[in-house]
Amino acid sequence: MEQMKNIDTILAKLKNQGAMTSASLAKALDMTSMGARQHLLRLEKKQLVSHFLQKATVGRPKQMWQLTELGHKRFPDRHADLTLQLLDSVNTVFGEQGLAQLISAREQQMLEKYQTVLGAYATLEGKVSALAHIRNEEGYMASVEKMSSHEYLLIENHCPICAAAIQCQSFCRSELAIFQQCLGKNYSVERSEYLLTGDRRCAYKIFNKASADG
Repeated sequence: MEQMKNIDTILAKLKNQGAMTSASLAKALDMTSMGARQHLLRLEKKQLVSHFLQKATVGRPKQMWQLTELGHKRFPDRHADLTLQLLDSVNTVFGEQGLAQLISAREQQMLEKYQTVLGAYATLEGKVSALAHIRNEEGYMASVEKMSSHEYLLIENHCPICAAAIQCQSFCRSELAIFQQCLGKNYSVERSEYLLTGDRRCAYKIFNKASADG
């Protein structure tokens, strides 16, 4: 039971942080370097993780560990097969216009929910933190990094609707529009990392327009 807990913890850490050395992983999870390495080797045999060498500025290259495609699949995808079947059915029965209406209806529901929550916060920091909280509850493994007093990075380490987004990228365009609308015209949202173009996660740079112009 304890070994399974450690394995799940390691997989979650690699999902959130991306590639890590065994030493960094050991420090983050408060275990010995040998213990972390043994767990990683077991996971590698199960094809859940893999390693590669990363050039270092000084000294030898670092051995980095990362999730494999199979490792990423250990995280929830909100019944991807059923979602794809439903999208196919909507497209078949109602055509592209019907699919567009479906996405629009979803967008409106999300927008109303997000605006209600974010409207309670006056500062950008409060709004972005609230947005990350909502997205985290929805399965996106979201977090926020403060880049400056007027700029934040919303990070999503997992996409629970990835299968649907691959089939219909309007979902991604819709979510970007939702972020912009619920934050308001004083702020700008730009996607800086995108899972569907090969990045390991999605990330959004959110900043105050007035401060950027100044």
